[in-house]
Amino acid sequence: MATLATRSIATPFPLPPLPYPEDALAPVISAKTLSFHHGKHHKAYVTKVNELVAGTEFEGQSLERIVLATSGRTDHAELFHNAAQAWNHAFYWLSLKPKGGGKPPAALVAAIDAAFGGFDAFKKEFADAAVKQFGSGWAWLVSDGGTLKIVNTTNAEMPLTKGQTPLLTIDVWEHAYYLDYQNRRPEHVQAVIDKLLNWEFAAGNLARA
Repeated sequence: MATLATRSIATPFPLPPLPYPEDALAPVISAKTLSFHHGKHHKAYVTKVNELVAGTEFEGQSLERIVLATSGRTDHAELFHNAAQAWNHAFYWLSLKPKGGGKPPAALVAAIDAAFGGFDAFKKEFADAAVKQFGSGWAWLVSDGGTLKIVNTTNAEMPLTKGQTPLLTIDVWEHAYYLDYQNRRPEHVQAVIDKLLNWEFAAGNLARA
């Protein structure tokens, strides 16, 4: 499978395909939710980035470079928000997999034990971070200077701008779950953690950190 980086280089940016069929994450995330989330929301971010970079200094740069170059710049706020959301969503799809969840690979378990005092403690802290994120945003498992941490970001913000390496993320914008769960965000978050997290993807990200 192509990595996130290799699928994010050229402009105009394509909409990265889902790494699984639309119905593959059901019943935790329905095909209807994936169709809207990927085919409408994610696509809209990608389309807007292509419009905004055309003929500018950012044309031909990767999404990651655009995000880092525009972070905190009010003159490029619209480009940052759309580029970061395009990047975040591409990363999010890879953070999930059919029949996921369960225990991570041994190397990642050791890092989680060292950082959080055990896998159960990690799952509780990760769920709390996702559930308690006020409004729209993301919960992330990151590597920060070699130490695992759980962080929240609001709206389009993301860990790369803080020098952190993302390992996994959970999208807690309402469009990620509302068709299936309405206001029951805790139920959605717990099901994603228990049944969909792609621990092999996280382990690969940690190995490259």
